[in-house]
Formats: sequence, structure tokens, C-alpha cells
Amino acid sequence: MTTPSGLKASYIKEKNHGIATLLAFALLPLSGFATDIYIPSLPNMAGDMNVSSVQVQLTLSIFLISYGVAQLFVGSLLDSFGRYKICLYALLIFAAASLVIAVTHNIYLIYLMRVIHGLSVGGIVVAKRAYFVDLFTGDKLKHYLSLFSIIWSTGPIVAPFVGGYLQAAFGWESNFYFLAGFALVFALLELIYSGETLKHFTEFQLKKIMGIYVQMVKTTSFTLGIVMLGLAYCMVMVYNMTGPFIIEHHLNLSPVIAGYSSLVLGFAWMVGGFIGKATINRPFFKRLAINSLFQLLFVILMILSLNFISNLFSLIFFAFIIHIGAGYTFNNYFTFCLSKFPKNAGIAGGLTGGITYVIVSFLSYGVVNFFPAKDERNLSFSYLVMILLSGLVMLLIMRTRGKEEG
Repeated sequence: MTTPSGLKASYIKEKNHGIATLLAFALLPLSGFATDIYIPSLPNMAGDMNVSSVQVQLTLSIFLISYGVAQLFVGSLLDSFGRYKICLYALLIFAAASLVIAVTHNIYLIYLMRVIHGLSVGGIVVAKRAYFVDLFTGDKLKHYLSLFSIIWSTGPIVAPFVGGYLQAAFGWESNFYFLAGFALVFALLELIYSGETLKHFTEFQLKKIMGIYVQMVKTTSFTLGIVMLGLAYCMVMVYNMTGPFIIEHHLNLSPVIAGYSSLVLGFAWMVGGFIGKATINRPFFKRLAINSLFQLLFVILMILSLNFISNLFSLIFFAFIIHIGAGYTFNNYFTFCLSKFPKNAGIAGGLTGGITYVIVSFLSYGVVNFFPAKDERNLSFSYLVMILLSGLVMLLIMRTRGKEEG
């Protein structure tokens, strides 16, 4: 079979389905790896390149916005031109961009490469999500889909742990050599074991796709639900952008400690997701309201405790509780948003993920500019602002959802 562009599709061999499925799962956390692996290196990158903390933090925001934008349109390209070749080429482009970052000390060239990182990772991750829908149905598909958020969580958990050791042993450049090697190995494995999974190619119809997007965005509860996702993940990203500076500069600890701390907080996000899954049948807004109140209580305690204690353990304790709440919020609202448009779940998923990351990129960068990476007090104020905004948005969703159902 040929694609609409006239190219012949190279379909995956049935004997390779098992290995190809493992490869697909292994690539799902790539977005987390691309951001979190060099988090312990942020202070060293700023020092080596003689730039400010805000300038090096911007590399995270640039990745997030380009990754978010990529998800908005790449699903349509994958439906028209196939999953396999786009994913394979994206892996090679990602590897090349990683090598450029590793050998340059020009912050503006790094910005450009991070844009390329975001676009290529968007293609890879969305292609691998589609892989499962292409090959599996029924209960088996539901089983695999239920593993997505758990598998994705391994990136933010493992990446900073690995990155902390790489920073201590070889310097910040080694993180990007690692990413390049990772991508090249998986590109080779994809070439050997994977192949095209899309059976029915569709014409790329921009006007029709845009109409669906507009309809979704006009649904107020859906759009506000995405804002809630952005606020939840922003809490994690603000820590990622400021935590290493607090730990390494304010508390005078090593990048390895910063890596361990990020690993612990990545686990907190996963715990929140598991709790969200376990309480899925409880009343939606009641359980989310209780969660917001717990977050508000602990951030107030965090602010008050700074008058008596300020060390790594108090920082991680309060951040751990708050990140559990953020993971819980994200898990619930992601399900809420995707269930709004069951007939267009693919586009809804791309739109949800895309706008979420765009929100996170702008909001996190704005927050760390307003509350610089100085100490725990500034971090606690950042948490407080986002928790209060989350409560306000949730009230708006409750009101608009009642009107939509009425």
C-alpha cells in the first residue's frame, strides 16, 4: 500500500510485534528525559556559559512550548503520511540536535536546538501513542492505555537521577551526549524491528481538522480543564527550574543530591496518579476540592515553617505532598478532558497535550521570573499562586459544566 504522497509503506512484521511494543513503551517517557535529565546541571550550565539562571531556565520553556505546538498538528501528519518514517526521522533529528547542544556553549544556538528537540519529540511520542491504537483493540488496548501515565512518569523519576551522576562525573555536556546515544540506539532498533502500523491513510484536510479544533476550544469546561492540567504540571516544572539552584547554591549541596531530590518528587507525581486512578469512581468535584484544600494547607504550613526550619528535608517533605496533589489533579483532569469528545479522542488528546505544554512553558517561565530561584520561600510563594489559581479555575469549571449540561 502507498501513502497519499505516493511512497510505499513498509509494514511491521508480525513476528516483531512484541519487541516493537516494548520499543514503543520505552519511547513514551522521552519528553520527560529531554527536560529532566539536565535539571541538576542547570546551575553549572549557567556558570560555564556565563549566563543568568533565567536564561538557562528558558531552555526548558522553549522545549515545552515547541513540544506542545508539535502535538497540535503532528497527529494529522501521522494519519496522512504514516507513523514509522516520521518517528524514525524524528529520532535522528533529535540525536543531531543533542550533539549540537553538547559541543556548543552558545545559549542562542541551544535555544534553537531545543525548539528542534520539542518538535521531534512531539512526533515521536504521538506516533508511539498511535502505535497502540493501530495494533490493539478491546481490553488489551485499554490495558495498554492505562499504563501510559505510569510509563511516562518513569522519565521525570529516572532522568534527574541519571543526570546528577553524569553532571558530577563528566559535566553538563554528558547529558546531551547521553540523549544523542539514546536516540541513535532506538533509531537502529526501530529500523530493525519496527515498521508502519497505519492501515488506512487519510488525506490531509486542514479545513476539516481546524473545524474540530475550534469546536473543542469553544467548549468552555474542556478549555478550562486544560488550564487545570497546565497549572498542575506547572507546579512540577517550577520546581524543576528552581530546585537545583536552591539545593546547590542556597543549601550548598551537590548536583547528585539535586538529582536524588528530583527523583523523589517524580515519584510523588506518580503516587498522585495512582491515587487518582484508585478514586476514579468518587464524586469528581468533591475529591478535587478536597485535594486542593490539602495542597493549600501544606503550602501554608511550608511558608510558616520557614520561620523555624530551612533545610533539604523540609523542602522535599512539603514539595512531596504538594506534588502528590499536582499528580492527582493532572490524572483526573486528563481523563476529564479526553472523555469530553469520545468520537475525536485522537485530536482531543493532541489538543489537550499541546495546549497544556504551551501553558506550562509560558506560566512556569513567568512564575520563576516573578519569584526567582533564590530560596524555599520563593518556591512556596510560587506553589501558593498556582494552587489559588487552580481553585479559581475549578470553580469556573463547576459553573460552566452545569450550564453546558443544562
